[in-house]
Amino acid sequence: MFFLLRWTVYFFSFYVFIMLSFFALHTYLPGAPPILGFLARTMAAYLSLIACAAYGTIASAILRLFGLHFTYGQWTTAKAFKNLCTYTLGVRFEILDNGEQILNSTRPAVFIVNHQTELDVLLLGWIWPKNCSVTAKKSLRNIPFLGWFMTLSGTIFIDRVDRSAAMKAFEGAAKAMKEKRQSVVIFPEGTRSYSLEPMLLPFKKGAFHLAVQGGVDIVPVVAENYSAVLSPKLKRFNAGTIRVKGRMRPRDDDLFNRVEGLTVETVLDPIPTKGLTPADVDQLTRDTRENMLDVLTAMAQDPGSRAFRNQKKES
Repeated sequence: MFFLLRWTVYFFSFYVFIMLSFFALHTYLPGAPPILGFLARTMAAYLSLIACAAYGTIASAILRLFGLHFTYGQWTTAKAFKNLCTYTLGVRFEILDNGEQILNSTRPAVFIVNHQTELDVLLLGWIWPKNCSVTAKKSLRNIPFLGWFMTLSGTIFIDRVDRSAAMKAFEGAAKAMKEKRQSVVIFPEGTRSYSLEPMLLPFKKGAFHLAVQGGVDIVPVVAENYSAVLSPKLKRFNAGTIRVKGRMRPRDDDLFNRVEGLTVETVLDPIPTKGLTPADVDQLTRDTRENMLDVLTAMAQDPGSRAFRNQKKES
């Protein structure tokens, strides 16, 4: 046991030394290649994730004893990751308009978020409400610390290979939403796009079936394309602020106009599903994706997006 602990300390000490060396070379070496900054922040991100997963495992185990793991387990870990990465990565997400109020007052709900890169884990830290869980692929359950934390805190694991098992998981989530008023966060694209331009991959329908089955609101969350901050394709990882919003602009003929009481002009406005049936899911999925894509495109075209273009190539 002591031998294992000693070599663990040696490994992380060497890891931190290399990471800080990359940061120093990136910052102080004239003409340093951008990949040094990419490697430094990537290493810092993984170290921050491991630290917060370890914290989350302990916190969730303690909260589980008091029956509070569904309420606070993932929330406290997400906020810890957000606060830590503010310093280790220098990356922030700015939630525009009244988004904070809607995130914290809409419960239960299905929050759907566009999925760009691994940095979306940090985005979750900024938007995470209490009484909320996340869906994740089943294979993540076996990862040390991260998988332990996710299991203890009530993550909904989805088997992407076995459709019947996936549907049972969604049925369990719908039951938890009704009985415990627990919300769920889902990336409907199912995988990261890594796109350099504002775009969305096709949406999977699971999130929308879940919302209709549970009779809860859908809350779209749109983060602007942030390839100027992180782009694995270009080996770029800068500090920066990424804007988040979700203004919905329905067309005259879309499903949203048939849902009574929907307000569409405020950031992150919920989409009610009351009165909808499984037959409406296809159109609900299509209309939500098209509106989120409109938002994503508009954010790239407004003056606020120039902050990324005008910032230094390397922070």
